[in-house]
Amino acid sequence: MDPTKVRAEAELRRERVVELLRDVIHLPSLSGGEGDVVARLHQEMESVGFDEIVRDPFGSAVGRIGSGPVTIVYDSHIDTVDVGSRKEWARDPFEPALEGGLEGGIVHGRGASDNKAGIASMIHGAALARDLGRLEGVTLYVVGSVQEETCDGLALQYLIENVLPRPDVVVLGEATGCRLYRGHRGRVEVAVRSEGASCHASAPERGHNPVYDLAGVIAEIEALNERLGYDDFLGAGTIALTKIECETPSLNAVPATATLYVDRRLTLGETPEIALDELRSLPSVKAKGAEVSLLGYEKTSYTGMTLTSTKYFPTWVTPEEHVSVAAGLAAGEEALGRRPEVGHWVFSTNGCASAGRLGLPTVGFGPADEVHAHTAHDQCPTDDLVEAVAFLGVFPSAFRSRQEEGADPQEG
Repeated sequence: MDPTKVRAEAELRRERVVELLRDVIHLPSLSGGEGDVVARLHQEMESVGFDEIVRDPFGSAVGRIGSGPVTIVYDSHIDTVDVGSRKEWARDPFEPALEGGLEGGIVHGRGASDNKAGIASMIHGAALARDLGRLEGVTLYVVGSVQEETCDGLALQYLIENVLPRPDVVVLGEATGCRLYRGHRGRVEVAVRSEGASCHASAPERGHNPVYDLAGVIAEIEALNERLGYDDFLGAGTIALTKIECETPSLNAVPATATLYVDRRLTLGETPEIALDELRSLPSVKAKGAEVSLLGYEKTSYTGMTLTSTKYFPTWVTPEEHVSVAAGLAAGEEALGRRPEVGHWVFSTNGCASAGRLGLPTVGFGPADEVHAHTAHDQCPTDDLVEAVAFLGVFPSAFRSRQEEGADPQEG
């Protein structure tokens, strides 16, 4: 099909996909509180004629179109981070403004770029695939997954292992600026904890202040960031101090413990063990006897179900020659009239589960730019939404045709 015809079909859905994005932005959905968004997504899935619509036990929204032997999962998470300081926002983060009009405009609001634009385009992209006749031999699941912001991949991994058939490919809707992405660095969340001895603040010499112990650790963590591993595709590993806290009886008492929290991004070749050992080997950590530990995760969903995990999120890269990447390039050429630029995310996604833990071929194509994620400038261009709908409308047939040419969809 001529790219102009695919784009024209996607254009017919512009108003509805923008309306859906604005509706779900209006519904706050911090991790563990996504129920209202799930209900709205189910309403949209029903209105465009999905064959099956369910909510999994952990709370993710799941819709199916088609019933062929090739299984494809489109996944976008529907939870968001909090808004932070309202003073940073030029607009109410939950009253989604449409700046510049429906065509060529921008939708503003919390979750616009991360990742509610993704799920809005995936629902309408799946419906377009059906209407274009691109689901022959394909079962397509569209997933609005929960709790990604607090534990990447947990909900998607649960869904794939317990609810859905094992897919041949996973397509993530995280923001790529309508580029084709095939990987990202992994990460670990780590605590560095020092023990002290509490006493009255009027006589600090009677105790031992652990906050002072960690002053040297902070400087060495900052320096460590300059000498981490490097990969030609994913770039360098990074480390960042993200939180400091202490345990103290009152504001006029010396604390009993002090803890630093660290976000460590892992490039190819780096492991959690390497990252933990680097921290344990810092001179100040050794001198002060600080404890370095990998954090754990436990949170109850709005459905009442609780899952647990360690806060290790694997690095992953889908090989450039893989059939899923070839299908993405072909889908871009057919739907958009251009070969999408291939790259990787700077941040982490549910791909740490689908590719990193489960070994499933995974690629990403999403509206909006990740630079706006987690900021008070959260936004998505309306043209990106239409491009994503067009791409997602032809990807299933592009993938199936390349699979039939002899490439193994599980290889790599």
